[in-house]
Amino acid sequence: MSGQSTRRTVLKGAALAGAAGLGVAACSTESKLGHAGVPTPTAPVALGSPDEVPVGGAKLFREQRILVSCPAKGQYKAFSAQCTHAGCVLDKIEDNEGNCPCHGSRFDVTTGKALQGPATVPLPAVEIRVEDGELVAGPKAAPSA
Repeated sequence: MSGQSTRRTVLKGAALAGAAGLGVAACSTESKLGHAGVPTPTAPVALGSPDEVPVGGAKLFREQRILVSCPAKGQYKAFSAQCTHAGCVLDKIEDNEGNCPCHGSRFDVTTGKALQGPATVPLPAVEIRVEDGELVAGPKAAPSA
């Protein structure tokens, strides 16, 4: 009987180790998404008035998954607001840093650079412009035929 119980213990241990390995692989310290895995808009996305983004600051458009900063009046930079570590959407901006609520990664809102891990890959840049008095992110719409 002790031979069977030892075998079961070894098999259970192997199964648990395999499951733990999958968990580690899913949440490693390497940025697996990078630019290819973090979605950016493929069509124009209206964000509202440019006045909503403070000069010298930034605004998180969480629903649209876009982060917009305004380094100087009339100048805008935009980035994906989806963390390059595990794909979570940033939840807030503090001290010009975007925060990922899942694992604590932090990003510079003016450059997209990863400041604190586990993310190591910067947030991908997103095209941004003012059209008809409104901030619009993503590529320009194709002209109608």
